Amino acid sequence: MTDQTLDPQIHIHDLGQRARKAARGLLSAGTQAKNTALREAARALRSRIGELLEANGQDVKSVEGKKPESFIDRLRLTEDRIEGMAGALEEIAELPDPVGRQLASFERPNGLTIERVAVPIGVIGMIYESRPNVGADASALCLKSGNAVILRGGSESRHSTRVIVECMRAGLKAAGLPEDAVQTVQTTDRDAVAALLKADEYVDLVIPRGGRGLVELVRDQASVPTLLHLDGNCHSYVHEAADIDKAVKVIRNAKLRRTGVCGATESVVVDRAVAQAFIPKFADAMAGDCELRGDTDAVAIDDRLKPASEEDWHTEYLDPIASVKVVGGLAEAIAWVEEHSSHHTDAILTEDAEAARAFLTSIDSAIVMHNASTQFADGGEFGMGAEIGIATGKMHARGPVGLEQLCSFKYLVHGDGQTRD
Repeated sequence: MTDQTLDPQIHIHDLGQRARKAARGLLSAGTQAKNTALREAARALRSRIGELLEANGQDVKSVEGKKPESFIDRLRLTEDRIEGMAGALEEIAELPDPVGRQLASFERPNGLTIERVAVPIGVIGMIYESRPNVGADASALCLKSGNAVILRGGSESRHSTRVIVECMRAGLKAAGLPEDAVQTVQTTDRDAVAALLKADEYVDLVIPRGGRGLVELVRDQASVPTLLHLDGNCHSYVHEAADIDKAVKVIRNAKLRRTGVCGATESVVVDRAVAQAFIPKFADAMAGDCELRGDTDAVAIDDRLKPASEEDWHTEYLDPIASVKVVGGLAEAIAWVEEHSSHHTDAILTEDAEAARAFLTSIDSAIVMHNASTQFADGGEFGMGAEIGIATGKMHARGPVGLEQLCSFKYLVHGDGQTRD
């Protein structure tokens, strides 16, 4: 439970001190111990499924009628989703340990041998909104990569987060590892977030995962280094050489599989050459499930589309709504997507390999796809076991942030009495 009597500044410093000590303890942790902790945490999640569902029910009830259904869907846990969390922990346990990997090795003319090896970043502050499974994924990835983590989940998910963190700490205890490698902020006071963003003495990296408001808050206020995950205004472009039926199937999945995830397609861009064939079929496929808003050309082709406003082209709906833009060819599509995308994930649907290559090369997004649903923008789907977020910046890590991206490196220099002139 949260404790609103805590002084946020003192509380964050206490968590930071304990996390720093735990991170030092993890430096010597072997792969077997970390994997044991993950498997025991998965076991704890399964054994406490009833308690976790009850806690999550409290969270969901607290926002019903106050938040949109897409928000509630992200917050809600089911038996399948809890099993998915536990399975992700076990999958991460099966992945190679990223710590200690030799990234490079070279010998200097003076006989010195220099290695570059992967090491943990240290202490990570994870700030996220309504998805409680993020707490489990982040904890597991940080643990396997040798990092301690301080979680600050959304206040709406506090009951769920409490149980998840208890399960993670149970796994650490069972493996003989420091339990404080996974901690959660015990107050919903917003000043605690501000304190975490300024805790340079203890925290090495802050990762926000949530809407644009949260990410911009972290970007603007943090003195701790950050790894930003911006919103997902994702585009799917139907090229003139697209297989129309394939494009309809793929984009329906990209929009509607789960509307509340950052990899959901929000805007469909269509070549004028195939717009007459594609738009009515797409409207048929989405009828009753998704509201479509189009530009003048798209609405003229099928009046089931509502007229789009300028705001639509910049909106991450996270709801069953999609915008449709008609363009005059590949170059115009690339220019449109580059201007309006949030540079998270964008896709081209085409059977023309040359056009696909041009799009994949020219679109400067973290993930660019060819003939695939943008909902594959997920660390688990990339074979990472899970992800801590999709980084949309260009420094350190980009795209799904998994085990390797949660490591830094250091140099090991081996000599035999060399001295420098």
